[in-house]
Amino acid sequence: MERFYKIAGLTVKMDTFGRTERLAAPYLCQAAPADIVICSDREAVQAKNPDLSESHCEYLASGGSFYRQLMAFDGLLLHAAAVVVDGKAYLFTAPRKTGKSTHVQLWLDTFGERALILNEDKPALRRIDGVWYAFGTPWSGKTGRNTNLQVPIGGIAVLRRGEENAIEQLPGSMVLHELLEQTVRPADPVGSMRLLELMDSLLTQVRVWKLHCNMDRSAALVAYEAMSGQKYEFT
Repeated sequence: MERFYKIAGLTVKMDTFGRTERLAAPYLCQAAPADIVICSDREAVQAKNPDLSESHCEYLASGGSFYRQLMAFDGLLLHAAAVVVDGKAYLFTAPRKTGKSTHVQLWLDTFGERALILNEDKPALRRIDGVWYAFGTPWSGKTGRNTNLQVPIGGIAVLRRGEENAIEQLPGSMVLHELLEQTVRPADPVGSMRLLELMDSLLTQVRVWKLHCNMDRSAALVAYEAMSGQKYEFT
C-alpha cells in the first residue's frame, strides 16, 4: 500500500514493508503531490546480496532510490553520523568501522539532554534558500537511530582514530575526495557534474575539520569547542 512521508522537507511516496516501513513511521504525512516516488528494485539488490533478507534488501533499495532523486532538490547523501547540540548539527564522516557511532555516543554522554542523534549513518543534506541543513531520515544504519528534524549544519569533521585528540579546520578542497567517497556518485556525466556543484557549495558554506581522536570522553569536548566556537561549561 502506497503511503506518503515527509522526509528532508520533501513529500515522498513509497510502498514499503519491514524495516523501512517501521523506521519511516515517524515521517508519515497526509497524501499530497509527491516530490519523490520511491522505485525500490530490491530484487536487483538481493541478486547481488543473496545472504541478506528481503526486508534488508528493501531497506537498501528504497534508500538508494531516495538519495539518487534527492540531488534534483539541492540535496545529497553523506555517509556520516550526525549529532545535534543546541540547535546545530555536527557531522562525522569516515570509512566504516572507524568509530563514528562511538564518537557521537560520547557527545550524548557529555551533553545529556542538550544532544540527540539526528541520523547515525545516512543523513540527508539539503541547501534551502542558500543555507545547508541536515535531516534525519529512515535510512540510518544498523542501529536505526534517527530523528525527524531539520537542523542547520554547524560543521563536518572527517574522523580518524588517534592516540591523542586533535582537530584542525581544513579548506574544502583538501577533503573533497574523501567526502565524495562517502556519498552516492552518479554514473552519468550530468549527474556527476551536479554532485560536484552541490559539494562545492557545501564545502564553501560549511566549515570542515580533520579530527584525530581516541575514545575518551574528552574527544567530544575537543571536537565541540572547535566546531562550535563555544567553550564547554560544566554544570
